[in-house]
Amino acid sequence: MPPVVPRWEWRTFGDHFDGAESAFAQLPVEQTVDSDELYLLSSASTDLVKVRDGLMDVKHLQQIGPDGLEQWAPVLKASFPLTPADLATVTAAWGVPTPPGAAPDGLSLEALMERVVGPTPQLRAVEVHKHRVRHTIGGCLAEVTGVRTRRAETRTIAIESEDPSRVLAVLAEVGLAGRPNVNYGRGLESVEGIGPERVAIVDVGTNSVKLHLAERDPDDGWRRLVDRAVVTRLGEGLREAGRIGEQPLARTVEAIVGMVEEAREHEVDAIVAVGTAGLRVAPNGDELVRRVQERCGVTVEIISGEDEARLAYLAATAGLAAEGSRVVFDTGGGSSQFTFGHGDLVDERFSVEVGAARFTEQFRLDAVVTPATLGVALDAIAADLDRLDGRRPPDTLLGMGGAVTNLAAIRHGLAAYDPDVVQGTVLDRAEIDRQIELFRTRTADERRSIVGLQPARAEVVLAGACIVRTVLEKLGKDSLIVSDRGLRYGVLAERFPADVARERKRP
Repeated sequence: MPPVVPRWEWRTFGDHFDGAESAFAQLPVEQTVDSDELYLLSSASTDLVKVRDGLMDVKHLQQIGPDGLEQWAPVLKASFPLTPADLATVTAAWGVPTPPGAAPDGLSLEALMERVVGPTPQLRAVEVHKHRVRHTIGGCLAEVTGVRTRRAETRTIAIESEDPSRVLAVLAEVGLAGRPNVNYGRGLESVEGIGPERVAIVDVGTNSVKLHLAERDPDDGWRRLVDRAVVTRLGEGLREAGRIGEQPLARTVEAIVGMVEEAREHEVDAIVAVGTAGLRVAPNGDELVRRVQERCGVTVEIISGEDEARLAYLAATAGLAAEGSRVVFDTGGGSSQFTFGHGDLVDERFSVEVGAARFTEQFRLDAVVTPATLGVALDAIAADLDRLDGRRPPDTLLGMGGAVTNLAAIRHGLAAYDPDVVQGTVLDRAEIDRQIELFRTRTADERRSIVGLQPARAEVVLAGACIVRTVLEKLGKDSLIVSDRGLRYGVLAERFPADVARERKRP
C-alpha cells in the first residue's frame, strides 16, 4: 500500500467566485463526479468524518499554516460493519468518548447512527449531494462543486496539492487569495444553519493572550460573558535571539491552557484559538502550537497578516458606526495591521512588522528616555510605516489593540478597565502627546502607578503610544476613535455569523 501523503487544501463557499469563474471555464474538464454522502459533523473537533460509497472516511486536520492553508491527512477508510478499532478511530476524530459495548461484533451504519450519533449532543448528521467538476491548474487539483443539502444549496471551490506554495500561487493567479479558507465542516455548518450557542475565542498575540467568551442573545447577537487578557510577552527577546525564548513560550502556553480550561468550565460549544505576528515570524512558533495541542487538545491557528488585518476591520466596523472612507489599524506587540475601506467594503489591507515589543527593546523605551532618544525612536517608527505615506486622510480613523485601549483607559482614569467606557473614546494628538511625555519621564515601575494603565504593559506602553502618534501624523488626522472590539471580535463575527443563528431557528 503506498504511503499516505498529507495534502494542503484551500476551500471557500459561495454563489459566485468573481474572476475565478472565467479562469476555470477555460480549463479542460478532467472528471465530473456526482455523489451522495453523509457527513457526521462534531462540534468538539475539526476532523472530517463522512460516509461515501458505503465506506467510513475520516480525515485529520494535521496543521494550519501561517498563510491559512490547512494540511489534511486521511486516517481511515473502512467498510461496514466497523470493528471496535475502527469505531475508536472515528470517535477520536469526533473528540467524543467511545460508548462502552457499542461494537462488540462490529457496527453497521444504522447501528452507528442509533447507538452513537443520535445520543451524542455534539454530533450532527448532514446528507449532502455533490456535483464535482475537476481540473488541474498550476500542478494543483482544482474542484468546483455544487453542494445540496436538505435545507439549502451552495457552491464550493477547492485548490489542493502536496506543495503549499503551489496552492498559494494558484489562488493568486485566479484572484481568490483574499477569500477566507473554509473547510467542508465549517461550510456545511453554515449551509445547514448549525451554530453554537456559547463560544470562546483565544487571541494569542506577541505581547498578550486574550480570552473572549460569548453566548447568543435573543436577537442573535453575542452577549459578552468574559473578556480578559494576560500579558505574557511572548515576543520578549525575539528580535535579538531570532526565536521565541523558553520562558515566554512556557508563560504563553500556560495562559492559553488556563483560558481553555476556563472556557470548558463555562461549557462552551466551540473554542477557536488564533495566533498572530509573534508566532508568524518565529521559526519555533509551531512548538507553541504543539504544546498547546498536547496539553488541552486545541489547535492554535497561526493566521496571516492579511487575515489579521481583515478580521480587525470586521471587528471595528461591526462595533462602531462610521460613514465614508475608513482606516482601521490594530497595533500590537509584534506588528500593526492596516485596512482601508469604504463602509463595509475593503479596498486594501496589509500588515507591517511595527510593534511595541520590538521598538521597546531596540530603544530601551521601558526606562526613562531623553527627548533625543524619543526623537530617534519616532523617526525609526515613521520609516517603517512608510506604506502610509502620500495617502489622503480618511473620513474616519479607528484604532484598536492594547496600546490604544490603554491610552483610552488612562484618559478616563479607569482604576478598573471598563470596555463599554473605552469603546468609542476619541483620542486626539494633544492627549497622546501628553501621555507620551508622562511615560517618557518615568521608569516602567513608576508607570505602573498611572491610573488606567494595565501594570503588565508598563514596559511597552511608550512604544505603543509612539506608534499611535505616528499613524495619526502619517494619515493627516488630528484624532482617532478607539475600538475595544479587537481581533477576537472579528473572529467571532466571521466564524459564527448572526445569519447562521437566524437560519437555525427557521422551522
